[in-house]
Amino acid sequence: MAEKNTADIGFEKQIWNAACVLRGNLDASEYKNVVLGLIFLKYISDRFEEKYKQLVADGDGFEEDQDEYLSEGIFYVPAGARWSEIAAKAHTPEIGQVIDNAMRAIEKENPRLKDILPKNFARPELDKRRLGDVVDLFTNIQMIDSGSEKDILGRTYEYCLSMFAEQEGKRGGEFFTPSCVVRTLVEVLQPFRGRVYDPCWPGCQPHHLEAGPDEPCHPRH
Repeated sequence: MAEKNTADIGFEKQIWNAACVLRGNLDASEYKNVVLGLIFLKYISDRFEEKYKQLVADGDGFEEDQDEYLSEGIFYVPAGARWSEIAAKAHTPEIGQVIDNAMRAIEKENPRLKDILPKNFARPELDKRRLGDVVDLFTNIQMIDSGSEKDILGRTYEYCLSMFAEQEGKRGGEFFTPSCVVRTLVEVLQPFRGRVYDPCWPGCQPHHLEAGPDEPCHPRH
């Protein structure tokens, strides 16, 4: 297995290249949710596994205690839905169903995610061989090695959404606001604290703002 890559320069492009393996004959609007779903699944799995290993090393037997994860803002990933288990079944005919079941299990253990995660990986038109190849590529990408984990997820979503928008043409504007437009709007508004909400931002998350007491805020993702 190849060495795991970290979130250095080109990280987002690496994720996008992995996504393109899945493209095949699918329209960008069709495979967008599949790719973004896999990105999110890999991200929460990496965060969970990092905390899980820490708890095992502590030796107190709390590695399956959900509160240990929730207290740090980490989604609990139940057995059977963890990326290592998905990766082990990447090249089986049922890989699509395995991922769908993982999404359902994660939603069940994390009410905040109820009815949010995509569960369309088992559909016949999605090439399971290509899907297995993408799982392999994602397995070799570590999403929590450097920087803020939320920044990594945010910038990965932003990059991939911008690429989807570019491929979809006019329709792409329905789900993506270019970062240059966001920054311009924030500079015009000049907020000094709090959040700026953009419903077209990846995952419909608000922009977090940072500034000193007398400085205008700047968006971070």
